[in-house]
Amino acid sequence: MIRVLLADDQSLVRAGFGALLNSVPDIEVVAEAADGEEAVRRAVQERPDVVLMDIRMPGTDGLAATGRILAEPALASTKVIILTTFDLDEYIFEALRAGASGFLVKDTEPEELLQGVRVVARGDALLSPAVTRRIIADYASRPARRTAPTERLAELTEREREVLALVGAGLSNDEIAGRLVLSPATAKTHVSRAMVKLRVRDRAQLVVIAYETSLVTPGWLD
Repeated sequence: MIRVLLADDQSLVRAGFGALLNSVPDIEVVAEAADGEEAVRRAVQERPDVVLMDIRMPGTDGLAATGRILAEPALASTKVIILTTFDLDEYIFEALRAGASGFLVKDTEPEELLQGVRVVARGDALLSPAVTRRIIADYASRPARRTAPTERLAELTEREREVLALVGAGLSNDEIAGRLVLSPATAKTHVSRAMVKLRVRDRAQLVVIAYETSLVTPGWLD
């Protein structure tokens, strides 16, 4: 059973999402929160597998709450999905940097929401290649935040750096395998090793690192 915490300041949204999530046998909403402060408190109390977090809430917003939840040692296995009205919310990249596993727009189809919760619960990132590319392109308008490669990547092999760059460019494991002439299993292994060495939770954070260390720039594969 996947245990979910719903955090949104609109009670109607919580009611709708809650009814949908509770309608399937493998997902259960164990708590709700109307703001970020309550979300942090309920997360610590309930230790959910997944938090569906509205990014725009009064007081402590979803971005701050995400950072606090993912910094809690007791919540090491908890994943956060950001909920937003727009698929390029200005805070999305900051949420990914804080450790969110991906995001969903609020008008997503019901089956996509259910599948998204399942995907994140099993440890994968909820970022499609197309969305990843758009996030990077959006972030590219703020070059002051980017840095040159540093010792942060020193532990990676040359192949792992190649794979990290391709993850950052939005390629799936199968696409990486095709580009580097590897088996999909080998590509997945390289991605997993990069995650371990860089001490990140999931693929979404690899995207952040790839861009911030200048391994990838928008359009470099075109």
